Amino acid sequence: MTQDLLNRIDQRTRLAGHNRLALLLFRLGGRQLFGVNVFKVQEVLRRPPMFQLPGLPSQFAGVADVRGRSVPVLDLGLSISHPERDPATDDLPDYLVVTEFNRSIQGFLVSGVERIVNIAVEDIHPPPDLGTAAASYLTAVTRFQGELIQVIDVESVLADILQARMDAPLAPEMALPAGNTLQVLVVDDSRVARSQIRSVLDQLGVGATLLSDGRQALDHLLQIHAGGENPAERYAMVISDIEMPAMDGYTLTTEIRRHPGLAGLYVLLHTSLSGVFNNAMVERVGANAFVAKYSPHELAEYVLARLRVVAGLAS
Repeated sequence: MTQDLLNRIDQRTRLAGHNRLALLLFRLGGRQLFGVNVFKVQEVLRRPPMFQLPGLPSQFAGVADVRGRSVPVLDLGLSISHPERDPATDDLPDYLVVTEFNRSIQGFLVSGVERIVNIAVEDIHPPPDLGTAAASYLTAVTRFQGELIQVIDVESVLADILQARMDAPLAPEMALPAGNTLQVLVVDDSRVARSQIRSVLDQLGVGATLLSDGRQALDHLLQIHAGGENPAERYAMVISDIEMPAMDGYTLTTEIRRHPGLAGLYVLLHTSLSGVFNNAMVERVGANAFVAKYSPHELAEYVLARLRVVAGLAS
C-alpha cells in the first residue's frame, strides 16, 4: 500500500471522526455552485479529446482516453437538465471530473471547478422539493461563505441514464421462511438506493423501515430505547449509507457503539466509496461489515447471512 494511499485514508478517517464532508465545488454554466463528495473524485482535467461509441445514451459526450483507460464521459449539466446548460448554443464544458463509485469509473463534464471545502455535516440539509428535473438529482444543500451549494447525487444521475436498478430477481431459495418477523433498518439519503435495497429485502421476505439520514436513524433508535425496547431485538441489522446530510454513516455507527442501549446493533455500511477506504473505516468506527453499491446479489448474501444467524437458521 503506497504512502499516498495511506495518507488519503488517514485524511478520510480524520474527516469522518469529526462528522465532516469534503466537497469538490464546481459550476455547470451560470452562477450556481454544485458539489460532489471529493472522495468519489480521482482527478480533474482539462477536457481531453473524446471519441464516440455506438449506442451511448445522448447524455454522454463520448469516451475519453484517461491515462490508458477508456472512460465514459457524461455532460453533467445536460444530464440533470440544468437550465443554464443549453446544448444548442453552448460548446462542451471545459473540465472533466473523473470519478470512481459503484465499482466503476466515469467522467463528468463541468464548466468550471472552484475548490475543495470541508463542511460540517450538521450544516448539510435535505434539498427542498422544487419540482424541477435538476432538483430531483440533488441529495443535499449547504452554504459556504454565504453561497448556496447544491450537492448532486451523481449515483442517481448515472443510474437513471443507464436504467441500472437492483431489481434483478434473486433465487427463490434465498428467501427466509414465510412467517418470519425479522426487520431491517435502512438509512440512505438516495431515493434510488432506498428503492434498490427495498427490492432486495422484499425478495428476501424481510420487513424494512426506511430513513433518509443518520440523525433521523439515531433519534429513531434512541426513541425505541427510551420506550423500554431493545433496538437490537427490533432490528436484526442496520444497513446504512455513508454520505448523508445531518449525520453520516460513520458517525451514526460511532454513536451506536457509544450508547450502551444501542451497542448491540449489527451495522452494515452500504457504500459507493472505494473499498480500500472502507476497510480502514469499518474497524475504526466499529461497523460489522460493508458492501459496495450496487450489487443486489452481494447485498442479499450479506443480509441473508446475518438474518439466518438471528433466526437461528445458520448452518
